[in-house]
Amino acid sequence: MKKIVSTLLVASVMLTLGAGAFAQTKPKVAGVVFQEDQFMKLLQLGYKDAAVKAGFDFNPGNTNGDAAKEAEFLNTYVTQGYKGVAIAPISEAGSMKVIADAAAKGVQIGISNMSPANAPYITGAYNSDNYDLGKTVGLAASKYIKDKLNGKAKIAILQFKSLLPEQSSARSSGFLDQLKSMPGVEVVADQDAWMQDKAITVGGDIITSKGDALNVIFAANEGGTIGAAMAVKNAGKAGKIVVFGFDGSDQIVSLLKDSSNILQAAIAQDPYAIGQKTMETLVKGIKGEDISATKGKSVVVPGILLDRSNPKGLETFVADLKSKSK
Repeated sequence: MKKIVSTLLVASVMLTLGAGAFAQTKPKVAGVVFQEDQFMKLLQLGYKDAAVKAGFDFNPGNTNGDAAKEAEFLNTYVTQGYKGVAIAPISEAGSMKVIADAAAKGVQIGISNMSPANAPYITGAYNSDNYDLGKTVGLAASKYIKDKLNGKAKIAILQFKSLLPEQSSARSSGFLDQLKSMPGVEVVADQDAWMQDKAITVGGDIITSKGDALNVIFAANEGGTIGAAMAVKNAGKAGKIVVFGFDGSDQIVSLLKDSSNILQAAIAQDPYAIGQKTMETLVKGIKGEDISATKGKSVVVPGILLDRSNPKGLETFVADLKSKSK
């Protein structure tokens, strides 16, 4: 009898106060990326782990490179009472206005994979230095060209200018600036192809059109790097054309270990750490803790050069990748 009375009492109170009064309300935060490659998956995982550790209700989102969807997501977060959003913007030129609008409406914003200028409202921006990353892999390419090609090379570039012009240009410039002092080096093609399938097609077309004149392909992101290496293999040009690229993943490491000797080096970022640090700072901002060291500022997270000449380094990277992906 007592159990029945107790149950009826709880039910009565829930009807009066609402079921939500009995649930512990967690602050809602979102983590938003713009595509489905391993970099973005690890970035999203970094967001999630930091948010869950802080006891927040985490919700992921993917804009798939669609600016309209990005704006829609941010508007939804505002109307649904989200406390914060950690986001990898699609474009500094196109994204920061809608991000600033969301911040003005009370949503805390943390930025990943970009260093926006004049954004005092953000809790912090965590990113790799894209020029420096390009420089690192450019130095590796310079050494290869000097040692293996007698200082002469015809180079094709695959990048993503129409997706993220600032980032793509910084990476490509960092790479090419390391080759400027080499008079025997010439860029013979420069096209956009950042998705793997597209890079296979575009890379294959460049190889066909340039014939034996092409020695090196540089790709500015993971999809372009994998696609370029596959295009070289498909064209039967292993041993004649080599690839230098960007990002670190199981597939990139497999290509660096592959006996076809196509991919020579790639510069890996640390997307998990970028996501984790972005969300940790966002959480601090939401809690009202001191974020003066990062507010409105950009923080560089260093990259790691993956080189086929350093197999131990490849194994260390893969082990770390697996530990973060669990």
